[in-house]
Amino acid sequence: MNIRTVSTTPFDDQKPGTSGLRKSVEVFQQPHYLENFIQAIFDALEGCEGQTIVLGGDGRYYNRQAIQIILKMAAANGIGRVLVGQGGIMSTPAASCIIRQYKAFGGIILSASHNPGGPDGDFGVKYNVTNGGPAPEKVTSAIYDRTKEIDSYKILETDDVNLDKLTVMRLGEMGVEVIDPVEPYARLMESLFDFDSIRQLVRQDFQMCIDSMHAVTGPYAKNLFEKRLGAPQGTVQNSEPLEDFGGGHPDPNLVYAHDLVEIMFGDDAPDFGAASDGDGDRNMILGNNFFVTPSDSLAVLTANAKLVPGYKDGLSGVARSMPTSAAVDRVAEKLGVECYETPTGWKFFGNLLDADRATLCGEESFGTGSNHVREKDGLWAVLFWLNILAATGKSVEDLVRDHWKTYGRNYYSRHDYEEVDKERANELFERLQGMLDDLKGNTYGNYTVDYADNFSYNDPVDGSVSKNQGIRIGFTDGSRIIFRLSGTGTKGATLRLYLESYEPDASKHDTETQTALEPLIEIAQKIAQIREYTQRDEPTVIT
Repeated sequence: MNIRTVSTTPFDDQKPGTSGLRKSVEVFQQPHYLENFIQAIFDALEGCEGQTIVLGGDGRYYNRQAIQIILKMAAANGIGRVLVGQGGIMSTPAASCIIRQYKAFGGIILSASHNPGGPDGDFGVKYNVTNGGPAPEKVTSAIYDRTKEIDSYKILETDDVNLDKLTVMRLGEMGVEVIDPVEPYARLMESLFDFDSIRQLVRQDFQMCIDSMHAVTGPYAKNLFEKRLGAPQGTVQNSEPLEDFGGGHPDPNLVYAHDLVEIMFGDDAPDFGAASDGDGDRNMILGNNFFVTPSDSLAVLTANAKLVPGYKDGLSGVARSMPTSAAVDRVAEKLGVECYETPTGWKFFGNLLDADRATLCGEESFGTGSNHVREKDGLWAVLFWLNILAATGKSVEDLVRDHWKTYGRNYYSRHDYEEVDKERANELFERLQGMLDDLKGNTYGNYTVDYADNFSYNDPVDGSVSKNQGIRIGFTDGSRIIFRLSGTGTKGATLRLYLESYEPDASKHDTETQTALEPLIEIAQKIAQIREYTQRDEPTVIT
């Protein structure tokens, strides 16, 4: 066994964001760049020698090459065994599932989630801990600290592993198992949902369309929906994972999932539609000519959870990210369970799930999940919806409209201004921060400011405090305007504007969303001067 120690110098841009380290492919392809970060992970993890780790990615460009490098570095760093997905493929929720099922020490997931792929696209690396969830800040901070002082990395000189064949082998002293990445996850789904009733629904005059957007969920969706549930072949479209996602943008929203949207809002549309993102942790739910907002999706799942076998005994609590609408708050209040408001980033749900304070959780950016894994889970959400539809006999639209009649409607939208000049975006936020103390009590048309702050979260489990998580402007009628700078892009800054207005009157639930929110859009522009700072007349994406 020939372990080579390679001299290197630090890079100054390897600080992980909310979902690991994301950069363009060409950045990761720089000599030593990936190796430095991987070595920093191994150096920062106490007690990883001799342990089992899970490895896989979403199949985007550079995924296979990175896996070979990581396998050789893992062997050189004394890792005992690596479970790697066949073909290098493993969805993020499946990775969490496999970490938990095999009681692995942790896992390395290669993904830039919903960011574009291909040679000119993005790549990403993140580390998940023993509970299957994203590494907490103390771990990512230790990794980052190590990247700033690293001077060498270790790698085994050996042939590449055949990733396409299920096998058990050795790489030096380390065991390598190329495993089926779908089967463990599919078995978990069968333990949570009533596949028999969903199968009966599918056999009836019920049509659905599942769009995997040429990303990682293709093999999972075909196994679940076409093989196990008996949906017709072709139900899953864009099912082959491609390194460039077929030239598309694997983000399941109304703009980027345009193939599915055209089908679901066309003539003779199917009864149900869903899309997943690059690494399988996000989802979009559609009915026949009907879009379900992620915030409403979380609320509907919470209200109907007892119809699903895996949740029939009730929920310990629910959690949502701060920018997510308060629709689920009203459901939690009626159910008599706690509702937690956390910063954006799935890692903040982990403590609540581990402590059994929350069972379901979700965020407005098309992510929903539960305590079955420690990641958001797109196909899990799709199955949850199908289980509820099978149990109630309702259409997607009827289910949501009945929900609004009971709880009221939270008109909600997110406006994204992508690739904004970072300096100008920061100037906008600095100006807003300076205005906060003077906003309370101000009146804008029919809206009076009740509070204005930069959201801070006190974790009820470990007592940690996370500050500066987004600027909130709340009004006395329950409406909200929220501003955040996203940490998931790789070019410029993404300004996210969130708008929410609560309407309890069912006779007013048919207003078009942007029309209902128009007064708040104008207020947001007046307060933040968005057009002036972004130099954009309109958002890049509206969801």
